[in-house]
Amino acid sequence: MTPIIFHIDVNSAYLSWTAVEQLKNGAKQDMRLVPAIIGGDQKARRGVVLAKSIPAKKYGIRTGEPVANAFRKCPNLVMAPPDHKMYREKSARLMEYLKTFTTEIEQVSVDECYMDFTGIAWKYPSPVDAALVIKDGIKAQFGFTVNIGISSNKLLAKMASDFEKPDKVHTLFPEEIRVKMWPLPIGELYMAGRSSVETFKKLEIYTIGDLAQADQGLISLHMKSHGRMLWEFANGIDDSRVQSEQAEAKGIGNSTTLSENAETAETAKAVLHELAESVGRRLRKAGQKANMVSMEIKYHDFQRVSHQKQLDKPSSEDEVLYKAACQLFDETWDGEPIRLLGIRTAKLVVASEPVQLSIFDIEMPKPPDEKHQKLNLAMEEIRAKYGKDAVVKASLMKKGTGRTEKNKKRQ
Repeated sequence: MTPIIFHIDVNSAYLSWTAVEQLKNGAKQDMRLVPAIIGGDQKARRGVVLAKSIPAKKYGIRTGEPVANAFRKCPNLVMAPPDHKMYREKSARLMEYLKTFTTEIEQVSVDECYMDFTGIAWKYPSPVDAALVIKDGIKAQFGFTVNIGISSNKLLAKMASDFEKPDKVHTLFPEEIRVKMWPLPIGELYMAGRSSVETFKKLEIYTIGDLAQADQGLISLHMKSHGRMLWEFANGIDDSRVQSEQAEAKGIGNSTTLSENAETAETAKAVLHELAESVGRRLRKAGQKANMVSMEIKYHDFQRVSHQKQLDKPSSEDEVLYKAACQLFDETWDGEPIRLLGIRTAKLVVASEPVQLSIFDIEMPKPPDEKHQKLNLAMEEIRAKYGKDAVVKASLMKKGTGRTEKNKKRQ
């Protein structure tokens, strides 16, 4: 059975939700219809642009730029402060509504999610008909609009939802990518940031189709694992699955917002090492091992990307988690400054549960090195007694490595 995946994205979520609340409270003006932003301090005009209206785009206003810059571009700009509590409430109500259709939902941010519609597609004349029911129901019940992308995998569904906005349903099945996706500028490919685009231009790759038809070896030579992944995306290849809330709830993870944006792989990986230790410690304390690791990046402009992989066998060892996170980071990071990093584990099993071997396994899996186990135990005992920062690996003591550096400053 061909999978049917929806990607649902709220149009200018923060601004739309603010507009709905304002209108409910008697406002005469709809922020969505005028140049408007959600930003920081309105009087001082400090902070950054978190969301913008469609009319604001005509002035060249960009998400993530300083509010002061936005007002220079459009002096009559309307601005409202962020209300994250209200956003969470709106998001929760949206997810509850979507669960009336299916519980196979993976929420990837406050304003977007994937739905695996495969099991219930038979209830509707077509996937597009089902998406229209959902889209129009959201507008009627909540007063804001969404875009819905439809495909057989998550990547193409997300690409489809980014086509013409707002309040639209688009399909992008594998047989449609040559016509609908390949002519697009390379910068519109998911996870192709400014750094990648500059590299592609040097290789005379200007469209997604150019990349799809390029030699994969050449791309890998210049951009390594991240380039290989982008080449696969350009060809519509993505085997990641929708991870429903039930599976997510069984996971253990941790994330941190950095004191300063990380701009090098070395800095980011030092933070990932710290996060891997934290997650590994929590797994061991819970008597669990993980079969899957995911890594999340939030960039300086608040855009989020995440990537996941299946482990060869269940593990709770720091170094196994760290190695997996680094591989995911290398495949995902586009060279842009990083604001937040996170590691999450899923598909947990009891630590004492026997490992299922395949017929291709030559050796029995070896237990962690005894010295390594004793070291972990000793470190955890010291941290339990004197605090989590009592023992820190030397690799984490370098300047600018996130929370560890902040802890040093407080001493």
